[in-house]
Amino acid sequence: MMALLALTFFSCTKERFLDEPGNLVPKTVDQDPGLPSIRVNGALLHAEAFGPADSTMVVFVHGGPGRDYRYLLNGVDLANYGYRVVFYDQRGSGLSQRFPGKFYTNLGLGALDVLYQDLSAVIAHYRTSPNQKVILMGHSWGGMLATGYAGKNPQAIQGLIVGEPGGLKWKDISEYMKASRSYEILEELLNDATYLDQFITGKEDQHEILDYKMAMMASNNSITGEDNTRPGSFWRSGAVIMGALQEIGKEHQPDFSAGISSFQTPVLFFYSGKNAAYPDAWAQKISAAYPMVNLIKVNGVGHPGIVHDRNAWTTITLPAILQYLQSL
Repeated sequence: MMALLALTFFSCTKERFLDEPGNLVPKTVDQDPGLPSIRVNGALLHAEAFGPADSTMVVFVHGGPGRDYRYLLNGVDLANYGYRVVFYDQRGSGLSQRFPGKFYTNLGLGALDVLYQDLSAVIAHYRTSPNQKVILMGHSWGGMLATGYAGKNPQAIQGLIVGEPGGLKWKDISEYMKASRSYEILEELLNDATYLDQFITGKEDQHEILDYKMAMMASNNSITGEDNTRPGSFWRSGAVIMGALQEIGKEHQPDFSAGISSFQTPVLFFYSGKNAAYPDAWAQKISAAYPMVNLIKVNGVGHPGIVHDRNAWTTITLPAILQYLQSL
């Protein structure tokens, strides 16, 4: 791999630098005006929508922090049933605009408020009337963010679907993070990072280099059943926002379940059969925070497969979502 990397960047007649846009990782929307984007809340976000503009809106909120919505694109199928389907990369994530790490850490828990404000702005951008229903579909970290949003804005949305949020209270989040990573995997990642540092060292806020290294080190996880080497898994990681939000989490210990008791609409809760860190008991514990919840186990897949695996999506997840949407 490193030999190929060296040939790619140092055998060309024109000198190229690793941290220049487009050399290591795909360009973000502020670097490539050809990408679909919206400007909201002071950020340029990678975003697109499908389906009738004035119908019930389903907004997909991706995992991470720092991932992108590419693995959720099976959700476009909802447009075939008459729904408005919205995807966006959170700020600092995927192909959206990058910000310095201190932009987040200096805000503390206020960084989460910025992400909630971004989500409100995305909804407002695509919403065509005040009466248009809005449903959030959050996966993993996106499920935590969507839950926190619903707790703060219980009247702003008319439905909530979550897919395997690791936890909602910080104690549970921390426990899940430990359970979903083995010592062997951590040691391997550390070795990989040390090896890569011999060739590529990313300084603070060198997004291209740091995002590339993050993608290399998070290619798969045998515990959660993640395999990010599969086609369509992701475009680009957001290493800086991931590190910043982890730092904020450890220092301030946010509770994403705060206020969710005021959300009196039933919640649809998916979890996977092949995530060893998410057994039935854990799904029941995390989902207990919602006043009304329907648990659905998606067997045969791991953490991202709830939406990303085509067979699981078409046979289990999509039918359940359609039934839920029709009940609202």
